[in-house]
Amino acid sequence: MEDVRAGEPSPAELGRRFARKLFTQWRDITDPSDDLVFCDGPADGGIDLAYLERGETDNENVSGDTWYIVQSKLGGSPSGSNTILRDGQKVIDTLAAVPKPLNQDAAGIAGIIRQFLAKADVTEGRDRLILVFATELPLTESARRALDDVRAIGRDHFGSAFDVESVSIETIYLNQSEEALTPLSPPIQVPLEATMANSGKDLMVGSIPLLKLYDFLKAYRGQTGDLDQLYEKNVRRFLGGRGKVNKGMQATLIADPAQFGLYNNGITIVVRNFAPVSHSAYVLTEPYIVNGCQTTRTLWEIFRQKLESGGKGADPKLDAWVNKAKDGVVIAKVVRVGNFGEHLLQNITRYTNSQNAVKDKDFITLDEGFHRWKHEMASRYDVFLEVQRGGWDSQKALQKQSPQTHQFSESANAFDLLKVYGAGWLREAGRAFGSNRSFVPGGPVYRQIVERIDVPFGVDDLFAAYQVQKAADQYEFGRGSRKTSRRQTRYLFYMVVIDLLRDVLVRANRPSSLSDLTQALLKLYQAEDKEAIRGLFEASVGVVDEYLTPGEEDSVFAEPAFKERSSDLGGFLKWEHLGKGEFTPNFVNLLAINKRTMGRGRPSPRDLITAASG
Repeated sequence: MEDVRAGEPSPAELGRRFARKLFTQWRDITDPSDDLVFCDGPADGGIDLAYLERGETDNENVSGDTWYIVQSKLGGSPSGSNTILRDGQKVIDTLAAVPKPLNQDAAGIAGIIRQFLAKADVTEGRDRLILVFATELPLTESARRALDDVRAIGRDHFGSAFDVESVSIETIYLNQSEEALTPLSPPIQVPLEATMANSGKDLMVGSIPLLKLYDFLKAYRGQTGDLDQLYEKNVRRFLGGRGKVNKGMQATLIADPAQFGLYNNGITIVVRNFAPVSHSAYVLTEPYIVNGCQTTRTLWEIFRQKLESGGKGADPKLDAWVNKAKDGVVIAKVVRVGNFGEHLLQNITRYTNSQNAVKDKDFITLDEGFHRWKHEMASRYDVFLEVQRGGWDSQKALQKQSPQTHQFSESANAFDLLKVYGAGWLREAGRAFGSNRSFVPGGPVYRQIVERIDVPFGVDDLFAAYQVQKAADQYEFGRGSRKTSRRQTRYLFYMVVIDLLRDVLVRANRPSSLSDLTQALLKLYQAEDKEAIRGLFEASVGVVDEYLTPGEEDSVFAEPAFKERSSDLGGFLKWEHLGKGEFTPNFVNLLAINKRTMGRGRPSPRDLITAASG
């Protein structure tokens, strides 16, 4: 909250900052782009914030889009069910086009949502509309129960695509698993009915009936208000709320749930403790699903549609499906790791997921290399390397509470630095801007960076990337830039910086490998006279600004491929061939001109860089 309250903002700005920070941290949004829309203020129809989380498509799967409508409450939380029902009904009426005056932003979002629902694919739970109550403190028990009433009202209007979630500061806090923090509330204890057998004192193996597994998920969500928290010891929502849907798994659950256990590999649940209460019932303390996110979230969506859709009449097809589902099971392991089993838990997570395609950026939290580089970044460069989402906020809180703790003033996100390095050193600016997929553990660019053999990637590379990232911030690259040429070109800037530096090394007959580029950049940074590194950055800024200026001879708008790609600037800058050879001849020509220009003057920028990086 310290960042939210900084600078004595007005009440309206305070509420907006709170909603933005809480929501973006909850959904792990580092760049909200233009899809984050504020509607707060008079006549907002109950909508403070709206965000479209776009699904991704590959050759095998299609994941749907999700609209989040946020009702934000700063200064506490709704204390009773009436507040939740009233505010929920207000938003539902707005989206359902109940006549009422609305401000321009709220009216626009309501119209977009209605169009979204008209074409939403709800047959497999792909497209969703989620109303989020974002509060400073957790909801009371009566308020949480009221969420079910709001959910029922919303589904009566909008069908099964509608859902309700709640998130508070405690939700974010409990998601921080980097350090062993003292819980804010008593341990979560969730009942589970299953057929299990002990295999040693800390392992149970057996099967869970599908309907009982759904009851377990409902009970967990009922206690926490956030089902995603169940997966926080895995790799952040790896195949959870916004992961890709396995069509075969869905087809089995819909058509023949009794056979599900025969086709599915099963799930792994780690717990602080488990205790039997009968021969087929257990209480799990602090459970986390570390393998089986895809399984359980797919089951959650299908069973919720089937069993929670309401209606008083009979449905013979549904009754037949329920009878089949009663015979379906999922194979399960329940592992007790105790209070201090974080290392064991991480190993279980890594090895039980080893056969799955690794597609989520937070898998780097399980990579021992990043934890080693975190410590090296701190000891060598006095920079906090954030390897888990929210780690920096957690560290700042720790520093404030414990003044004797090392006081970092700078931080960098490990995944962001991977993308800086990939865009610059590997010339993958388009891929870096366009998608995370190539940069996550297992992705092609990630492997090029982290798994190279010649000279291993390390903390020097991360710190060099951090310096280039800070330069981009200094020159105001990003969506909020006052210069239109810099709003979408951060990754292009990274590529130009390293390209110009590489040219200087080549012209000086010096090695220009990836590690050579890193060492040269570090020497520029460490040089007492900053004129050389400033010249490199300013030359790079000049290339980007000229390339993005309409009317210039070598501008992006005159690129043949730009016109062939429907003149979509954002799409062009995300193109994997951006800046590469014959694909962008104007850029290549502009870069060549600036490389020659850097050799002019006495001393020239090239001379200064050559001397300082030697």
